[in-house]
Amino acid sequence: MTTSIRHIAKLAGTSVSSVSRVLNSSGYASPELRERVEAAIRTLNYTPSKGARMLRGAPSRMIGLILPSIDVPFFGILAHAIEQELFQRGYQTLICSTAENMDHEARYISMLLSQRVDGVIVASAFGSTRHFETLRDAHIPIVAIDRELPGIADDAVMADHEVGGRLMARHLIERGHRAIGIVGAPAHSQPVQLRLRGIAKEMAACGIAPVAISMAEEHSFAAAYPLAKELVASRPEVTGIIGTTDISAIAAIHAVQDHGFAVPRDYSVIGFDDLPEAAYVFPRLTTVAQPIRGVGEQAVRRLETLIEEPRADSESQKDTIVKLPVTLIERDSTGPARK
Repeated sequence: MTTSIRHIAKLAGTSVSSVSRVLNSSGYASPELRERVEAAIRTLNYTPSKGARMLRGAPSRMIGLILPSIDVPFFGILAHAIEQELFQRGYQTLICSTAENMDHEARYISMLLSQRVDGVIVASAFGSTRHFETLRDAHIPIVAIDRELPGIADDAVMADHEVGGRLMARHLIERGHRAIGIVGAPAHSQPVQLRLRGIAKEMAACGIAPVAISMAEEHSFAAAYPLAKELVASRPEVTGIIGTTDISAIAAIHAVQDHGFAVPRDYSVIGFDDLPEAAYVFPRLTTVAQPIRGVGEQAVRRLETLIEEPRADSESQKDTIVKLPVTLIERDSTGPARK
């Protein structure tokens, strides 16, 4: 007769779920319970199957990657960088694109748990983190990217978004712009909110404030374009436009030109990301470059460290928030403010 977990549970005088917790090292098991289960395993000469060995903690070499969308160029580039870096290190990647839907995100988390992933890299689109608690409680290493995940992941890797916001505002101010409008998306994004904070601080230091802030919920050209068009039509005093992303800035360039104006003669436009499209649009977009691939590669390195050196064994691994530097890339879309 083949020994099963049910036989172990019966001999140890406990439940199947308690035996699973001991085999899986997931959840609390008292020393006394663990001793009874391990004694029953020895008595029954239990040899776990491959699947059971996975339950006991053998690495799956699979990593979950949760992103709001891979349809957005930034996240597509980020996903590719992470997948390639993981592949080079012998891991397979389960890419989960949540479409910025919390229910999708929760369902993907359940799937990753069932697949026994060794770790998770996540950029959550939402402020709520309750649905991530099951990953945390299962002691699965988690690294947040592009934004922090407080209470869930002590480790995060991102660009310095607030400094980037200051660089965008400073660049326009130094060229004589005082009437500056902001167009962007998505409004709920933590990185976008940090960029807005940096913009506001830099402008306040010069005694000015944004003339208008128009934010969309969806991060797309189609969502940003009408906002930029309305800004140009309703606020003729504006001379500079900040796009909180390159996509928003490119939409602003189109809106300006569709009104019969020129960039940068009539309006200066600056973005954030330095996507490949930034160098191809006409005029070429001035932008703040964030190290997208660098964020992905550093997140992978950090996750591998957490997998190999669990937190319980390394106090030095707590609260590691890495902010990578950003760089202003000056091209053709910005110039002196019109008189």
